[in-house]
Amino acid sequence: MSEATEEAWRSVFGHDEPYPEQADGIEAAREVAADDGFLTLEGACGTGKTMLALTAGIDLVRDPDSDFERVLVLTSVKQQLRQFEADLNTINEGLPDDWRPVSGMTLVGKADVCPYARENRGGVDTTNVYERCEGLRERTRNLVGDADGGEASAGALVEQARRAQTGFADTGDDGVDYLETAGEPTPYLPQMPEHGGSATRDGVEFCPFYARYLDDLPEDGDAAEAVPFDFTDRGLIDAEELVRLSAGHGTCPHSMMGAILPQVEVVVGNYYHAFDPTTVGGFTGALVDDSTFVVCDEAHMLEPRVRDLVSDGVADTSLRDAENELTRVIQPVQFEDAGQRAQGTTDADLVRGELADAEVSLDEVKLLREFVVDLREEVDRRVTGFLDAERVGWRENLTDLDDEELPLRDPEEPAVDEITEWARDAGYGEDVWARAEQVGAVVARILDEAEDEDRQRAAPGVGRTLNAWYRCDHESYFRELELTRTWDETAPTDSWRRAYSARLALHNCVPADAIGERLADFGGGVLMSATLAPLDVFREVTGLNYLEAEGRPVEERTYGLGFPEENRASFALDVPKFTFSNRGPPGEDNETRRAHVDAAAEVAGTTPGNVLVGMPSYGEAEWMAGELEADARVDKAVLLDESSDDTATESLKADFFAGDAKVLVTSIRGTLTEGVDYEGDRLAAAVVCGVPIINTSSPRTRAVKTAYDREFGDGFETALTVPAVRKARQAIGRVIRGTDEVGVRCLVDARYARDSWNAVREYLPEYEREEFRPVSSDMLRFGLERFWDGHR
Repeated sequence: MSEATEEAWRSVFGHDEPYPEQADGIEAAREVAADDGFLTLEGACGTGKTMLALTAGIDLVRDPDSDFERVLVLTSVKQQLRQFEADLNTINEGLPDDWRPVSGMTLVGKADVCPYARENRGGVDTTNVYERCEGLRERTRNLVGDADGGEASAGALVEQARRAQTGFADTGDDGVDYLETAGEPTPYLPQMPEHGGSATRDGVEFCPFYARYLDDLPEDGDAAEAVPFDFTDRGLIDAEELVRLSAGHGTCPHSMMGAILPQVEVVVGNYYHAFDPTTVGGFTGALVDDSTFVVCDEAHMLEPRVRDLVSDGVADTSLRDAENELTRVIQPVQFEDAGQRAQGTTDADLVRGELADAEVSLDEVKLLREFVVDLREEVDRRVTGFLDAERVGWRENLTDLDDEELPLRDPEEPAVDEITEWARDAGYGEDVWARAEQVGAVVARILDEAEDEDRQRAAPGVGRTLNAWYRCDHESYFRELELTRTWDETAPTDSWRRAYSARLALHNCVPADAIGERLADFGGGVLMSATLAPLDVFREVTGLNYLEAEGRPVEERTYGLGFPEENRASFALDVPKFTFSNRGPPGEDNETRRAHVDAAAEVAGTTPGNVLVGMPSYGEAEWMAGELEADARVDKAVLLDESSDDTATESLKADFFAGDAKVLVTSIRGTLTEGVDYEGDRLAAAVVCGVPIINTSSPRTRAVKTAYDREFGDGFETALTVPAVRKARQAIGRVIRGTDEVGVRCLVDARYARDSWNAVREYLPEYEREEFRPVSSDMLRFGLERFWDGHR
């Protein structure tokens, strides 16, 4: 790299001097991206990965010889999203005086930016914002119509909403109530305005913010021209700033987000914004091209997150709702053909016209409804049969049922699933599966036009899933019927639907193709995390090897902890493996369980600060918390993390951080062992007991393992062991977060300490294998006391 090139990125870099690893990583990322390639980077905490990636990407965007126009940051952790925002602000603060700020924006959902939803006004709140927004937008567009076909121009609607405010103020009432959000008054009343109302009919609700956006939109459709404020010189525009600027001008913040996102230099979002087909198709598609430098943060989560995004499913309740929607489209035509008065709000002529425009026949709509009805009956038959066989007497005790997976084929023997076979035997062929998506879409369009109620239609999702169910192969995809505990008082007292929600699930077992194909759409970028090792496995399961074979270079970098080694003690404790065959169920007293309790108690008893204990599951965490509470060596309060909502988790974190030192016991697969900042004195030690491999008896897990066996050779390693070790490494990575921090990290299980047939030591990167030296249980206390004595 030339001195001029290095000088350019140093002008972007937000601090006085980069760490050596940062400089190396920036240059590596820049060079490989310039060749349309990707850098995979494992960097321990303190590497400065966020600043590294932003510097490389922004420098390429600002380079006149580069084709890159923007940086797209994707992260699955909110805390990391805030870190990218902070580092972008730091970069802008340090730019040379004659440079304009780097423009940026954070992508959020409608609930975060809709003025009505934020303030719970106008009949819009966070629970209905998506349905209400789509309905209001549709009605606003219909009122405006084409150039000559609408009832009013967009400008007239805006003026009407403004006059409503002015008229209210002119009454002399001192309590004029402007809608206010993000600390900024808007030009409109808190209630939703209506157009065309009279004494004999209700008006049509419309959104004045969206009307203002339509009024500002130029004839050529360039959305950026509709932005009424300068965004290129503001640096980062976060959600609050976007709402304040947009709502204060009376225009739609969400529409402004869509208008701005292709124009700014840095866009910060999450994996949905690049890998979810619906989100990309309807919102962020302009970012997915070769002029974008993509940054995948927390990339160890890329494979499981994308697997969820490119999988599909349809709930039993969705099938019920789709049946109802299909009926509401069929009945008006049937009644009119029979010479009867049409029921409901849907007009027969409207139905015929929309079906003709979409080239969908009424017979196809009837066929899909018949199929949906029969499919629900088949689901009911299967669930009832399973419960009768496996849960005798289940009707008498509906509250005592567990979540269940009902596989629709042998997870280890790819074959046509049982639902497809049932449909074939029942006479349903390609004519219903293949056309389901188009039929569902036109049904939703008819109902949206005929009915005033703002709601999300079920028919399009049902149609899309049925089409995918028929189209996707049976080797990479696994189909099953999932039962999730719930409670529905409206269901019959002896029906499983009172206790369960059922879902036909279509799982993409091997998302490597989906990841690789999407990455190929970008011009290059960085995939980074503190826990990517082994990098050869990471490259396989994310499709990077395929990209490299297609001529897209892939470079690798691994950087260890840069903080003083004397500030940390790292133990790989050689005690019996915490496997089910060794430990038995919780409560069983044996050598394995005693050894792991001893290790956690020794660390908790000797550590002068907070201790995190990670267990393979929440059930094991509950057991360990009870053992530590009863152990005389532990003189700290013991907190137990249970599977719960965000509010409960945040409250537990606050309790852990406040006051005297405590022990927090949790599942390593939970939310408190990664993506949470334990900087400063918040955490002095972390203990990981066992290797958190997910339940291998689950049909879905067996299907994924089998698919990985075929694709990569060793499914247990690539699908189960490697992700589990990354989870453990994430947990111990919570301890040392800065140069002055001191702490203990302890991996408890012989598989971390020695080589054996099922050992995992080889999956630690070399720098961690050197630090986590094996130690016997009788030497642990000596090592702990010596370490803490040196840091009193």
